[in-house]
Amino acid sequence: MLRFLITLFALNLVLVAPLWWRFGEVGSPLIAWEAWLVVPAILLMRPRSLRRWLAWLVLGWLMLVSIANLGDAATHTAFGRSLNLYLDVPLVRSIYHLLVGNVGQLAATLLFLLGGIALLGIWWGILRLLLPAIPLSWRRLTGMFAIGVLSVAGLFAVLEVNGQRMVPKSTLPIVNTTRFQWEQIVATHRAKEAFTNQLENAPTAPRPLPGLEGRNVLLTFIESYGVSAIDNPRYSSVILPTLANMQQRLEERDLHVVSGLMEAPIRGGQSWLAHATTLSGRWIDNQLWYRLMLDSNHSTLIDDFSATGQRTLTVMPAITMAWPEGVAYGFDDIVAAKDIPYAGPPLNWVTMPDQFVLDYTQRHLLEESPVFAQLALISSHAPWTPILPVLENWSMIGDGSIFNPWEKAGDPPEVIWQDIERIRDHYAWSVDYSVKVAGRWAERVVDDNTLLIVLGDHQAAPLITGDNASAAVPVHVISGDPTLLEPFKVRGFIDGTLPSLAHPEKAAKMSQLRHWLQEDFGTSASDIRAAP
Repeated sequence: MLRFLITLFALNLVLVAPLWWRFGEVGSPLIAWEAWLVVPAILLMRPRSLRRWLAWLVLGWLMLVSIANLGDAATHTAFGRSLNLYLDVPLVRSIYHLLVGNVGQLAATLLFLLGGIALLGIWWGILRLLLPAIPLSWRRLTGMFAIGVLSVAGLFAVLEVNGQRMVPKSTLPIVNTTRFQWEQIVATHRAKEAFTNQLENAPTAPRPLPGLEGRNVLLTFIESYGVSAIDNPRYSSVILPTLANMQQRLEERDLHVVSGLMEAPIRGGQSWLAHATTLSGRWIDNQLWYRLMLDSNHSTLIDDFSATGQRTLTVMPAITMAWPEGVAYGFDDIVAAKDIPYAGPPLNWVTMPDQFVLDYTQRHLLEESPVFAQLALISSHAPWTPILPVLENWSMIGDGSIFNPWEKAGDPPEVIWQDIERIRDHYAWSVDYSVKVAGRWAERVVDDNTLLIVLGDHQAAPLITGDNASAAVPVHVISGDPTLLEPFKVRGFIDGTLPSLAHPEKAAKMSQLRHWLQEDFGTSASDIRAAP
């Protein structure tokens, strides 16, 4: 009897525990009917090869589903959505590299190994419990009890499959997860075929933008800068004074700014999907769509600006490995981490501070005009520590060695991430740093011949924003020539650095930005200036 109960409750716990993480409530659900079916059924079977193979197959299926539910909980925590096995398996590699950046390669490798060993240990332990040398006998008390458990569980499981939950806090995680993932696989495969047909049969052609001919156009993404940073009181008390000061400083230098909101395709991570959405004019919300778009030779803003006469450039300080995607985009120049002579320290995941990246870009990469540049700032990337000060004297930045004192400043991530309130504080401070630096850089780099578009790449994870936060991100468009901002005002942007927060759920999709530029600047410059 004891072996039966230990096996039953162990397998039940393995099935329900990932759901506790996913839904944030320990003990709900409490009963996984599959455990109450599998354990008595296998323990009552005679010890033949069929019993052993059946135990291996069934338990393997159960463990795979439990791993999928763990992945679903992790995906929801990080990205605010459900796991899609058709799309998300490649993310394991990205998670590993994120861990390497935060805790080091040795610790990240050990964490992965320990996780794998723990899962194998649980699987092996339950398998041994399920395969005793002597099976239960239905003539004995334990065997009769097992038959009763099997019968009752079978009845409740059938009722639950048909939508009648008779026992509170019970569920069928194996059935539900298998059905959900299979439905996702079928639906995603169909969507993939439709998306592929779109790319092949309705391509977006490159279009010159004569309204921006001869201009510098700087598309600058701020990591994790979502609308929650300005509409959530927890963070707005930090960010709003910075935006107000930014507006005042720009006005003092006779620079103009309008702001609005746009909806990002992702949350919490995978910034490259937001970049791809903005550049391509297609809604790219998963890795497969990203690969299909790049492999299709689909045109992007890079092609539009190349056709207009700009040199095209991307500055990607987070890229530390080979990046064939940059070549696929067709940039004239790709400046990754290894191409930037930074002599300061890495700051956990962040390879170099935003202020250094922007200063280096201005001093060394914008000398040849006109240019279209995409920059991806990273100081506001998790783990959001250490927090750097903004150096008012940019001439001090030099090769970045001035940042050496901040290498070990503040508590390390493993300390900060033990306290949710400290995590949220550091998020606000890091975004504030990046926004402040971007504003100071605008004062230095923007003139009458420049259009600077500063936008968030996505909202932070639900840990920061909450589960029901909008996917919108702030967008600030800055120029010394106010006529370049008029088309954005027609689109609903308003003067100043604070966008309207009335209806963030109605924000235009980030994929629209390319189409706006084509529609508003894809005519002669004289027509743009003559527009009312």
